[in-house]
Amino acid sequence: MAGMPRTDITPAAHDPSTPDPATGRGGGRTFFGQPFELSTPFALELWERFSFYGMQGILLIYLYYSVTRGGLGIDQGVATGIVGAYGGAVYLFTILGAWIADRLIGADRTLLGSAIVVMCGHIALALIPGVAGVGVGLVLIAVGSGGLKATATTVVGTLYSAEDPRRDAGFSLYYLGVNLGAFAGPILTGLLQSSIGFHFGFGLAALGMAAGLVQYTLRRGKLPDSARTVPNPLERRRMPLVVGIAVIGLVVIGVAVLTGVITPSTLPNIVVIVTLVATVIYFVVILTSRLDPVDRSRILAFIPLFFASAVFWSLYQQQFTVLTVYSDERLDRSIFGFEMPVSWVQSINPIMIIVLSGVFAAVWTKLGDRQPSTPTKFALGTGIMGVAFLLFLPFIGTGENGTPLIALVGILLVFTIAELLLSPVGLSVATKLAPAKFQTQMVALFFLSVALGTAGTGLLSKYYDPTNEGPYFAILGIAAVVVGVVLLAFARPVLELMRGVR
Repeated sequence: MAGMPRTDITPAAHDPSTPDPATGRGGGRTFFGQPFELSTPFALELWERFSFYGMQGILLIYLYYSVTRGGLGIDQGVATGIVGAYGGAVYLFTILGAWIADRLIGADRTLLGSAIVVMCGHIALALIPGVAGVGVGLVLIAVGSGGLKATATTVVGTLYSAEDPRRDAGFSLYYLGVNLGAFAGPILTGLLQSSIGFHFGFGLAALGMAAGLVQYTLRRGKLPDSARTVPNPLERRRMPLVVGIAVIGLVVIGVAVLTGVITPSTLPNIVVIVTLVATVIYFVVILTSRLDPVDRSRILAFIPLFFASAVFWSLYQQQFTVLTVYSDERLDRSIFGFEMPVSWVQSINPIMIIVLSGVFAAVWTKLGDRQPSTPTKFALGTGIMGVAFLLFLPFIGTGENGTPLIALVGILLVFTIAELLLSPVGLSVATKLAPAKFQTQMVALFFLSVALGTAGTGLLSKYYDPTNEGPYFAILGIAAVVVGVVLLAFARPVLELMRGVR
């Protein structure tokens, strides 16, 4: 029934320290007022994000810097397309990880295996020179990160009921762990890259992922039993069909690469198309499954949230494409005579998240049922993201490396506010709206919106011209504001479709 706690994500019954899911009160040992076992995925994501963002902080400039500067000398437009497509693929592969978790081995085992694959990808980037290292490394990291993202979020969801008022605050705290790693990673890899070379920076990212893997291995036994269960086991008789489809898929990809259908320049388009197709298929599969009316209504409510999320991420993820180029060519990075590495700019947003996520968590906890609804938060996040792009306009024409660092810090503060209104809330609502047999796959559906937006940055970034950037920032900023306003106008009908979930 609507409004009843969801049994598929209720904390494990054997844990006497679990507070009352309806009130959040009671219980014993906690982690900053949350279930203590939140510390396990918190720490894993801290180290995984350290490696992920540490690598990504130097990836684009590695691709387009000249060979004499330690890079590969790839055309800048092609390089930004590769980074956007890779980012989209990371979130696209959450489908695979979610399916494996829900149908084969459960969230916990999928999470562990994915972390190992990610570590191998960073090792490949560090040790294999040239384009080959980039190809092998990015594929492994994309596949592993996809599995890790969906399942880590699901593990967090097992610690709460849908009615637990601490839930959004818990996801915000979890998001703090993500951003602690995201803050430290680019700073340290940037220092190594600028002083002794790119491959040492990639090697540090591999060490960070190894640290997270060790920590999770030691602590995973304390997680709720629901983290290890397989919600919708695949029938044994269907296994040969699945293996056959996987083999055919690998053959098709191999042939496409060998025949030149998939190239660095076509990759962003392909990832966007594949993501759109996967999104339609996913919604159709879930909506045509045997669902009760409440679950079906909640899935329909997720559609406008999905669209707003895709628009948001298509702007936000340009931190790793357009904003990297902007920081390299348009930003004054000198600090008391020291030129800050380009990658350090990507640590500004995480440090703001670290400061503000606790504030947002406290506000949501304080407001309880009086806090803005999820559709309203999504609308505000998308609209404010558009405002952030419009704030670049006053600095048009300041010349090469002429934009003051403090100005970019202010713009990234607006990025951060928008992110905290949408991203952790999106993870939370995906687990709250999920039907019982689509737990992890519903999280993957949210990440598909991130995949679509991120892959879209690879397409959009090609149109960025540092010598004529006004129209670029203006058009994208206004478009996002319009989407936010429209969703805000329809927030109440969407909330009604959510059937008791806010």
